[in-house]
Parts: sequence; C-alpha cells; structure tokens
Amino acid sequence: MDAEIQKIMRNIPSMDKLLALPWIAEFEERLGRETVKALLSDLLAAQRAKIIKNRDTAFDANTIAADARRLLARRAQHSLRRVVNATGVVIHTNLGRSLLAKEAVEAVNEVAGAYNTLEYSLDRGERGQRNDHVEWLLCRLTGAEAALAVNNNAAAVVLALSALAKDKESVVSRGELVEIGGSFRIPDIMALSGTKMVEVGTTNRTHLRDYEAAITEECAMLLKIHPSNYRVTGFHSAVPREELASLAHSRGLIFMEDLGSGMLIDLSAAGLSSENDPTVAQSLKAGCDLVTFSGDKLLGGPQIGGIVGKKELIAKLKKHQLLRALRVDKMTLAAFEATLRLYLRGRHNDIPTIEMIFKPEEELRAAAQRFARRLKAFFKNTRIQRVYIEPVPVEDTVGGGSFPQSVLRGWAVALRLPEMGSAGKLAERLRLCAHPVITGAGEDRVLFHMRTVRPGDEKWILEALADILPPARERKI
Repeated sequence: MDAEIQKIMRNIPSMDKLLALPWIAEFEERLGRETVKALLSDLLAAQRAKIIKNRDTAFDANTIAADARRLLARRAQHSLRRVVNATGVVIHTNLGRSLLAKEAVEAVNEVAGAYNTLEYSLDRGERGQRNDHVEWLLCRLTGAEAALAVNNNAAAVVLALSALAKDKESVVSRGELVEIGGSFRIPDIMALSGTKMVEVGTTNRTHLRDYEAAITEECAMLLKIHPSNYRVTGFHSAVPREELASLAHSRGLIFMEDLGSGMLIDLSAAGLSSENDPTVAQSLKAGCDLVTFSGDKLLGGPQIGGIVGKKELIAKLKKHQLLRALRVDKMTLAAFEATLRLYLRGRHNDIPTIEMIFKPEEELRAAAQRFARRLKAFFKNTRIQRVYIEPVPVEDTVGGGSFPQSVLRGWAVALRLPEMGSAGKLAERLRLCAHPVITGAGEDRVLFHMRTVRPGDEKWILEALADILPPARERKI
C-alpha cells in the first residue's frame, strides 16, 4: 500500500470513535450492540475498498458518520411496513394484494398469541385436521362435495397435477399457456408436477376437435387455465367449460380449471363481467371436477389457495405427501375462515376488496372534493407559494390479474407543486418519507385515487407532506 493511500486511510474514523457518537446508543437499543458494530465494520471496509480501487478522497469523518447514521436508521426500521395505496389499483400485487376485513384481523389476533384448535378436535378430544376449519365453509359457498386449502394457488395447481396426473398427459390450450407475475409459467409448473403437457389449438383459436384429437390412453386430464392479465381479442375462440366437461367425462378423464382469482360473488353489478371470470360455483356447475383459486385476490382474504370439487379427487390430494409442504399456518386459516364467514352471512361488502370495487362514483367524487379542501387548508400553513389542487375523474383498476380490460370509474385529487420539482420527484419523496405514500401520476401531477385511500389514510398523507415540506408556522393536521 503506497504512502498516499495510507495517508487517505488515516482520515477514516475508527470504530471506537463511531461507537462514541451520541446517537449510536439509540441504534444499539434497537439493533443490539454487536449488530451495530457489524454494520459499521462493513461500512468502513467498503470505504477502504473504494479508496484502494479509486483513490476516493471525497469523504471526511463527518461524511462517514452521516452514512453510518443513514445505514443504521434503515436497518432499524421494519422492512415490511404500512403504506398508503393512492394508486387506484384495488388488488395491488406489490402492496400486499387484498386488505383483510376487520373480522379477519381480529381472528388472527385471537389465535396468534394463544394456544388454539389448529389440529385439535374439541368434540373428540383428540388430534384433528387443520383443513376442517374451512372445508365445510368452502363447500357451502361453492356447492362443492369437498375442499382443501393450501398456501397459495400455485401450490394448489402443483398438488392437483402431482396427485392426479403425474406421469400422465394433461391437455391444455396453447392460448392458456400464460406467464404471470414472478415468472410463474404454466408449462414449467406442469413439468414440475410430473405431468406431460399436451398443447392443442393455436394461440387465438382452440376447438373441441383439437382436444378430442389429443386424447390418448396416457391422458389423465383436460386442463383449463385462467389467462390472468393476458387476453386475446379479435379473431378468437375457446371451448366452453360445459363442452370440455362433457368430453372429459365421456372419456373417463378429469376436467380441472385453474380460476386464478377465487371469485365467490357475481361482480357484474360493478361493471365487471367476462366469460373468463366465472365464480367458483359457476365453474363447478359447468362441470369442472376440480377448481383451484386464490383467496387473496377477488375473494378478499389472506394468501391461500383453495381446491374444491369431487370428493374422491379431493381425498387423493389429502393423502398426497406433498400436502405437508404446502399446508397453511394458523394465522392464515383464521383469516380465511373469518373471511368466508362474512360471505356466509351475506356481509361481503364488509370485505375491503369488495367494498372498494363496488364503491359508487359519486361517493368517490364527494370524497375527492372533501380531501381537496383539506389539502388546500393544509398548504395555507406552508411556504409553498404555487399550489395546484383539484378533484379529477380517473380510471381505477381491479388489479391482481383480474378484469384487465375493465376499468372502474373513479375520482382522485390532483396535486402539482412546481417549487418541489416534477410530479415524479414529488412522488419519490412521498414514497421515501417516514409515512410512505404510493401515488398515481399523470400530466405532471401527483394523483391521490380516492378508491384505495382508506379511512385514516388522509391524515397519513398530510403527515407525509409535513415531513417533506418546509413549514412556515405550526401546521394543524
């Protein structure tokens, strides 16, 4: 190491000097002393590496101390945090998908910190089955003979194919070989399950005769896959479920459908209607032997996968060794049971996802007007001179791969602050502040979509703005 490098290195503060800084004690309390030392050690090592590689002299003791404080503050904060979803996307995949109903949250709290009946039957005084808590509810709500819950819909598909079509052929339309979020690809899932995929038809048109020609003695299943957020329009045709069911049953085959979202009620009254989006009950009524679906999308519950259908088929899934790796924990089951009970009682409007989807446009407009007035009052107490605020009509979306061609007519509050830079810069500062707010944007304005702004979120937004704006005098939030 040459003399110049050594001279630069001497400007790096020692570990002891950093640990003696007055604000270090706070982080030692939150992270533990050894963790703080390890993080500081990594920071100092990274600075030394930069000096050796680039002869980096753009630092001093204060700069390193500031970097250390930012690093420790970031590590001391929970990574999984509450945010405001002001995007207008109801089932926002990146923001936790569906929100749990109050009853579901209470059910989780009740079992999370106490012993419970997860696998214990009070009636028999012996070991029970965790699936029992939700099976009868799923059957009642869908008309299925039997049901099973696993940890998500991908798991439901893998389990069903592994148990019922391993080393056999499964016939599926080319137009349904989709890839959805996280590189979940249907061909890969089928290969993982051990079933041989047989593609039929073309990307845009598949006929019943295509399925008929593909059936061999090695065939176990006809499979129908929900297209998620992918749609083929124009010159397009697909075989109705009823015809596929009739063909499958005439040949002694299983007809299974992966519905994606587990819709339990008809959403056409909200302006959402598609032959690709039946309820679970409608899919079963059309002749499906098995239906798999998610519980954390249109159903409005926690992340979970449902499998409903014929009793003899569900029985095979329950005996499969893979089920243990895919089983559901107590908190998820508690939330799912509570959500299903709301449907059972006809109280689905108490489920936030359903409530947001059905929220009337006029109600959203009134909410936007109220919040616009509140924002204007807030900015009177700031140093910002130019403030542009107005309620505007917007198009919201369901999200989560559901109804990609449909929009929900909504209202938002548009905010533009030229002194704070572009809308993108303002959105970034709101996202990174102590009270994170995720917004929409358009025409160089930040948009607060009222459909997904929940009770209490308006105050949170004002607190976020208070964090990033220079005050002229004390604000009242």
